[in-house]
Amino acid sequence: MSGHSKWASIKRQKGVNDAKRGQLFTKLGREIAIASREGGPDPEMNFRLRLVLDKAKQANMPKENIDRAIRRGAGDGDDGAQMEEQIYEGYGPHGTAIILEAVTDNRNRTVSEVRHAFSRYGGNLGSDGSVAWMFSHKGVITVAPGKNDPDEVALVAIDAGAEDVELEDDGITVYTERSDFRAVQEALMELGCEVSDAQLSWIPQSQVTLADNEAMTILKLMEALEDLDDVQEVYSNLDMNDELLAKLESEAA
Repeated sequence: MSGHSKWASIKRQKGVNDAKRGQLFTKLGREIAIASREGGPDPEMNFRLRLVLDKAKQANMPKENIDRAIRRGAGDGDDGAQMEEQIYEGYGPHGTAIILEAVTDNRNRTVSEVRHAFSRYGGNLGSDGSVAWMFSHKGVITVAPGKNDPDEVALVAIDAGAEDVELEDDGITVYTERSDFRAVQEALMELGCEVSDAQLSWIPQSQVTLADNEAMTILKLMEALEDLDDVQEVYSNLDMNDELLAKLESEAA
C-alpha cells in the first residue's frame, strides 16, 4: 500500500513545479469551508477542520485565504452553503478501478467533466457502488520519525490503534480505521514525529499490476481528473511499483 503515500508526495511536488498553487488553494478553500460548515470554525473542536488546516499550512496557503474560507463555511460568504461533497466511481483502461472525491456547487457540471475525462483516456464513469466495494476507507498518516527509533514509532502507533505500519527509508506510513485516526495521529505527534500527511483515504483491498506503458495511461487519467477544479482527491487500485514511481518523480522534478 506504500504507493499511496509516494504518489501523494509526487502530486505535491508536481503541484509546486507546475505552478498550480492557485488551483490548490481553491480546492483547499472549499474543503475548509465544508469542514467549517459541518463541525464549526474552531479547529480544536473540529478535527476534520484541523486536518485540512494542516494541509493548507503545508501548502503555504495565505492566512487571509484560510480565514475567508472558514467564514464562508460558517455562512459569512457567497458560496459556502451551496457546496456539497460527492463521490464518483468508475473504471479506467485495463480493468483498473478509480474512486474520486469532489466538492461542487453544480452536480451537472461536475459529472459532465468527470465523464469526459474518463472517456478521453479509455475509461468510463460508473454508478454508485460500482467500485467502492473494492476499497476500504482508512486513515493514512505519513510521518518522519525524527530522533525516535522507527520500531518505537511503530509500536506507539499500534498501541494507539493503528492496524498496519510500513517502515521505509524515507518515512513511516501508518494505516488506521477511521474511528482510530485521530488518536493515532495525536499519539505520534506527542512522540515528536513530524506528520507530513494525514487524511482519510480510499485504500484498495487488492491491486492491479500493469506494464509501465499501461500504468502510465492510468496515471494520465488520474492526473486529468485531479486537474478538474471540483475534484479533491483521486484513488485507484493500480499497483505503483518503485520503478514506475521513480519515473514519475523524475518527471515531476
